[in-house]
Amino acid sequence: MHSLRTARLGLEPQRASHAAEMFRVLRDPAIYRYENQPPPSELWLRDRYSHLESRRSPDGRERWLNWVMRLEPHGLIGYVQATIHPGRRAAIGYEMASAWWGQGLASEAVQVVLGELAATYGVDEVYAIHKAANTRSARLLERLGFGPAEPAVVAAAAIGLDERLVVRWLDAARARADVRH
Repeated sequence: MHSLRTARLGLEPQRASHAAEMFRVLRDPAIYRYENQPPPSELWLRDRYSHLESRRSPDGRERWLNWVMRLEPHGLIGYVQATIHPGRRAAIGYEMASAWWGQGLASEAVQVVLGELAATYGVDEVYAIHKAANTRSARLLERLGFGPAEPAVVAAAAIGLDERLVVRWLDAARARADVRH
């Protein structure tokens, strides 16, 4: 796993040393309007990040890729994560402090991660789950080329009635060729 760049952002592999700065980012209550809650403490977040530094699930079947987003000169503003499952499939997620919403930064970050998933990890299919009421996230994913998953896939995922599962297919072979040139 390595650092990534967009026109405006640096994406760094998430480490326990990012916990203090990310704890401040993740205290933004607007992030949790639809789900989850802020980390309970900086120590808890440091322990969580330390565990994720393995970059693999305990059984070794999943790859855990987590990047923090850095916007200079402001510092860290959020993260993008991907879990790579067997069968060239991945799930993505992201969070960003609300001060940076609506500026295209999340789109930039997720797009570069999608390219990395295809080019470096051979991922063909990427899923995301969002709350149906979270129209901001729904629009972001739609702009990035995600669409509704097949009903059988949704049923197998056992998501909540208030959630939506969307999918995007990647051209991993083309992405690998583009990276080499």
